[in-house]
Amino acid sequence: MFKFSFCRTLLRVACTVGFLALFGGTAFAQDGGETATQVVGSGSVKIPLLWYIAPACGFVALFMARKYYGEVLDSDEGDDKMILIASYVREGAMAYLFRQYKVVAVVFIVLMAILAWMAYGLHVQHGLVPFAFLTGGFFSGLCGYIGMRTATMAAHRTTAGARKSLNEGLRVAFRAGAVMGMVVVGFAVIDITFWFAALKWLTDMPLHEITVVMLTFGMGASTQALFARVGGGIYTKAADVGADLVGKVEAGIPEDDPRNPASIADNVGDNVGDVAGMGADLYESYAGSILATAALGVAAAHALGNADIAYDAIRLLSVPMVIAGVGILASVWAGINLVKTEDGASMAQLMGAMNKGLIASSFVILLATYGICWALLGDVTGISWAGVASAVVVGLVSGWAIGQFTERYTSYDFEPTKRIAAQGETGPATVIIAGIAEGMKSTWASLFIIIVAIMLSFSFAGGGNEFMLGLYGVGLAAVGMLATLGFTLATDAYGPIADNAGGNAVMTDQEDIVRERTDALDSLGNTTAATGKGFAIGSAALTALALMAAYVEEVRIGQVREAVSYVQTMDDQADQQADAAVGDVYYMGHGKFASKFQAGVKENCFDGYMLLSGRAQDMLDKKLETDGKANVKLTGLSVANRETDHVRITSMSDADGKAHEIQVVSSRKASLQQFMDYYNVTLMNPKVLCGMFAGVLLAFLFCALTMQAVGRAAYAMMLECRNQFKNVAAYLVAEKGMSEADAKNSENWPRVQVEHNGQKIPDYARCVDISTLGAQKEMIFPSLLAIIVPVIVGLVFGVAGVMGLLAGGLTSGFAVAIFMANAGGAWDNAKKYVEKGNFGGKGSEAHKATIVGDTVGDPFKDTSGPSLNILIKLMSMVSVVFAGLVVKFAPAISDMLGIG
Repeated sequence: MFKFSFCRTLLRVACTVGFLALFGGTAFAQDGGETATQVVGSGSVKIPLLWYIAPACGFVALFMARKYYGEVLDSDEGDDKMILIASYVREGAMAYLFRQYKVVAVVFIVLMAILAWMAYGLHVQHGLVPFAFLTGGFFSGLCGYIGMRTATMAAHRTTAGARKSLNEGLRVAFRAGAVMGMVVVGFAVIDITFWFAALKWLTDMPLHEITVVMLTFGMGASTQALFARVGGGIYTKAADVGADLVGKVEAGIPEDDPRNPASIADNVGDNVGDVAGMGADLYESYAGSILATAALGVAAAHALGNADIAYDAIRLLSVPMVIAGVGILASVWAGINLVKTEDGASMAQLMGAMNKGLIASSFVILLATYGICWALLGDVTGISWAGVASAVVVGLVSGWAIGQFTERYTSYDFEPTKRIAAQGETGPATVIIAGIAEGMKSTWASLFIIIVAIMLSFSFAGGGNEFMLGLYGVGLAAVGMLATLGFTLATDAYGPIADNAGGNAVMTDQEDIVRERTDALDSLGNTTAATGKGFAIGSAALTALALMAAYVEEVRIGQVREAVSYVQTMDDQADQQADAAVGDVYYMGHGKFASKFQAGVKENCFDGYMLLSGRAQDMLDKKLETDGKANVKLTGLSVANRETDHVRITSMSDADGKAHEIQVVSSRKASLQQFMDYYNVTLMNPKVLCGMFAGVLLAFLFCALTMQAVGRAAYAMMLECRNQFKNVAAYLVAEKGMSEADAKNSENWPRVQVEHNGQKIPDYARCVDISTLGAQKEMIFPSLLAIIVPVIVGLVFGVAGVMGLLAGGLTSGFAVAIFMANAGGAWDNAKKYVEKGNFGGKGSEAHKATIVGDTVGDPFKDTSGPSLNILIKLMSMVSVVFAGLVVKFAPAISDMLGIG
C-alpha cells in the first residue's frame, strides 16, 4: 500500500498541473488568426499562455539535474583504492568521448556544408536548416558528455554508499542516473521551444514552415545519436567479449577482476555505450516525437479547414510541447523523489521501488493530459479533446506494456530465460539455438502492442473523420510513451552505474556484505537496462511513423520552394516587384506548375500546383519541349465541383487541336491522399516496392556491418589479453621463481599492477586504447550508410521510393531490433542464473556454455539492436531534410534512367 506521503506527493503534483491546465489555456486564450484562404500562421496569431509551461519546465529539469549532480558529488568517495580504480574508468571514458567527438565534428562540418549548399545554392532548403541541424547535434552530444561524466563520478560513490546501506547505494546511483534523465528532457524542451519562439517572433514564416524547419533539428540529434550508439556499442562489446572469452573461459578469472586487463575497458564501455549512447538515443527520440507531432498538428488544422486555421494550428502545435513539460514535473516530484528501499530488500522489492515511481509519474501525466487537452483544444471545432488526450494515454500504457513483456522475456525470474540456461547442460550450441528462438518469439508482444497502439491512437484522435487528425494522434502516442522519459532514462542510466559499482567492489576487495548489496543493485540494473532498450525501440517505431507523415509536409514545402525558384527564373522581377508575375501559372514539367498567386515578394505569395489528370501530362511535356518554358502557361483556372479538395480545372489543346482537361491542386492545400495520388504511392508502383526492399536491405546490412565491427575489435582485444597473460606468466617465472605450470595458474597472478621489462602488468590503458581505436574506425561506414542510402533512393526513385524505404526500414528494423535486444538480454541473464548456483553454478560446463551465449548476445543487445532504432529514425530525418532536393531533381534523374 502506498504511504500517505506518496499519495500527498501525487495529489500536490496533480493539483499543480491541473491548475496550470485549467487556468492557463482557454481562460487566457489569445485572439487572432486568419481565414482559411490565407497561408496558415502569420504573425497575427499569438502563442497560448499555457505553452510557456514547456520552457519553464525545461529550466526546472536543468535545475534538478544540477541539484542531483551536487548530491552525487557530496556523497562519500570511499577509500583510496576505490578512487584509483574509478579514475582509470573516468579517464578512459573521457578520452574515448573526446576522440569520438572529433570524428563526429568532421562529419557535422561536411553535412552542414552540404545543407548550406542546398539552402543557399540550390534554394531547395530554408536558410536556417544548417544551423538547426547543428544545434540538434550539439545538445545531443552535450547530454552524453554530462551524463557520462556524472556516471563515472558516481560508480565508486555507489560502492561507498553500499558500505553503509543498500538504500544509500541505490540513492547515489539513481540520483546519478537522474542527472542524465533531466539534462536530456531539459535541453530537448528548451531547444525546441526556443527555436519555435524565435522563428515565431523574429520571422514572418508561416506555422507549417516553422514546424518543418524545426524538424531538421532532429537530423542533427539523430546523426550524433547513431555515432554515439554504434561507436559506444562497438567499444563496450569489444572489451566485454575479450574479457569474457579470454578471461572467464580460458583463464577462469571472474568478471571485473583486477587480473583481467580488459576489465577497465569493459567498465569504460558500460559508460560510453549505455550512458552516453542511450542518452543520445532517447534525446533524439524525445525531440523527434515532439517535432513530428507539432508538424502534424499544423497539417491537421489545415485539413480541418475551420474558419480560423491559425488559431487551431497553434493549439494543436502546443499540445505535445506542454505535455512534455508537464512530464518533467511528474518525473521529478512523482517519480525520482519516490525511489527508495530498505536494507536487505529482495529483487522484487527493489523493482517495486522503481515501479512505484513509474506508476506515480504516469498517473500524474494521465490526469494532466486531459486538463491540457481540454484547455487547449476544448473550443476547436471538429476535435474531441478527450479523444486526443486518450491517444496520449495509449502511448503511456503501450510503453509500460512493452517494458513488462521485455522483462518477461529477458529476466531470469521467468521461464524463457530459465529454459535457455537449462540448455547450457548440453553445450553452447543449444544455448544459442534457444536464445535465437526466444528472441524471435518475443517480437510478437512488442509488434502486437505497437499495432494496437497505432490503431487506438489513430481512432481516438479522430482519424475516422479526418485522416491527418489520426496521424496526429499517433504522434501524440509517441509523445505519451516518452512523457516519463525524465524518470525512465534515470532508471536506464542507473544500470551501468550500478554495474560499475559492482566492478569497483570486486576490484577493491570489499567485504561480502558490500558485494551482496552491489550485486543486488547490479541485478536491478540489468532488468532496467533491458526494459529501457525495449522502451527505446518501441518509442522509435511510433516516432518513425509520425516522421513518415511529417515527411509529406516537407515535400509540400519542397514543391513550394521549387515553384518560387521557377517563377523567379521566368520573371526576374517576381521577387523584387510586388505586382510582377502575379497570376501566371507556369508548367515546370513532370506534372508540376509554379505560380505567384498574390502581390508581394515573399515566399508566402507563391505556390506550386500538382497535375491530377495524368493523361494531360504527355501533352504538356511535348508542348514544353516545342514551345519553350515561358510559353506553357495555364489560364482560366476555375474551381471545380470538388471545392473542398481545392481542385482547380482548365483545358488546353494539343498540337492536333484536341482539348485536354487539366485538373490541378495547390501544393499548399493538397491533402495527404492527393500527394499519394500524385506520386503514385501504391504497392503496385515498382518504385515503392524497390524502396521497401532498400529499407529492408539497409536494416540487415547495417546489422551485419556492426556485428562484424564488434567481431574485429573483439579479436584484437582477445589477442592483447592472451599476450598480457603470457607476460604475467613470464614475470612470475623470472621474478618470483615459479614453475611454468604454477605461473599459468591464474590463482597465482598478482591482483595489483606490477612492472616487468618496462611494461605494466596488467596494462589496462592498452586495452582501453584498443577498444577506442576499434570503435572510432569501425563506426564511420555503417553510420554514413544510414545517411547516404535515403538520399540515393530518393534521387533515383523519387518521393514514392522514399516512402517505400521508410516503410520497409521501419517494419523490418523494428522487428529485428526487438529480436536482437531480447535475445541478447536473455542470454546475459541465463548466464547470471547459472552463476547464482543453478545447473552447476560458476565454473561448470553449463556456465561456460552460457558465457558463450552471452558473448554472442553482447553485440545483439548492446550494439546492433539498439542502433537499429536510431537507424529507422535517422532514415526518416534524412528524408525530411533532403526532401527539397528529391522533389526538384528526382523526376529528371528518373527520366534520364528511363524509369520515370
